Amino acid sequence: MRIACLGECMVELAGNPLRRSFGGDTLNTALYLARLLAGTAHRVEYLSALGDDTLSEEMEQSWIEEGIDTREVLRLPGRRPGLYLVEVDVLGERRFHYWREDSAARHCFSSGAALARWVDRSRIDMLYLSGISLALFPPPRREELLVALAAFKAEGGQISFDNNLRPALWSAAHARPVHDQVLALTDTALLTLADECLLHGTLGAQAAADRALGLGCTEVVIKRGDEPCLVATAEQRIEVPARPVARVVDSCAAGDAFAAGYLAARIQQQPLRLAAESGHRLAAAVIQHPGAIIPRSAMPI
Repeated sequence: MRIACLGECMVELAGNPLRRSFGGDTLNTALYLARLLAGTAHRVEYLSALGDDTLSEEMEQSWIEEGIDTREVLRLPGRRPGLYLVEVDVLGERRFHYWREDSAARHCFSSGAALARWVDRSRIDMLYLSGISLALFPPPRREELLVALAAFKAEGGQISFDNNLRPALWSAAHARPVHDQVLALTDTALLTLADECLLHGTLGAQAAADRALGLGCTEVVIKRGDEPCLVATAEQRIEVPARPVARVVDSCAAGDAFAAGYLAARIQQQPLRLAAESGHRLAAAVIQHPGAIIPRSAMPI
């Protein structure tokens, strides 16, 4: 299977003292997918844009070293990657501060120039995107993306969507109808319950699953942090406990890692429960390390 992840990778500043790395929600998922699917016939690529600076060069090279296909990453002369700062409290919860308005990816998504080539059923089998991916497109280009997604779906492509809501990028009122339009086309929805509550008001996991299935999703996972996740289809619903950890160091990429673990298992035809366990296993490993990307040696077996 050919899997493409759409979004933006930025320069990450985190820790005390500050250390520099690279991260972004869909890039984190792409990287962990590439690790988990290494040695199989499946291919993972990233769809984004970078500049022509040394940071962009270093960033793309790091993806290549992780086994991510970068042939569709655009390089825009005179542009630079975005940057974000992560503050983590004593409980491991994080706050993000962004400098991305003039990033290469933002300019690329604003032009929409690569959409037709990126979302092409003859080239890829599955497209993974997030609420952050959607927020980066200005409204006219977002409409073009929705049209491209509908065509991709009609031609047999699979769509996986993580609701990942960032109020700093757009309001719940603006995000809500766009999320619903994407969910209507989605095969596998990976929804953080807290974000669903921000979008739709207080609701439980079962109600959130009902809502997504009612919109047309085939398979829905409701993520609830250290509580059991709910996996729901039209035929069955199961709750799968999270893996307890002694100490949360950084929850920054927990949801991204869960998505990678879950999708990698499903891509390899594993049943729902085992896929959720795989997601929890990777997320538990990731939150015990600082930053979004853990060393290869720390990957769970």
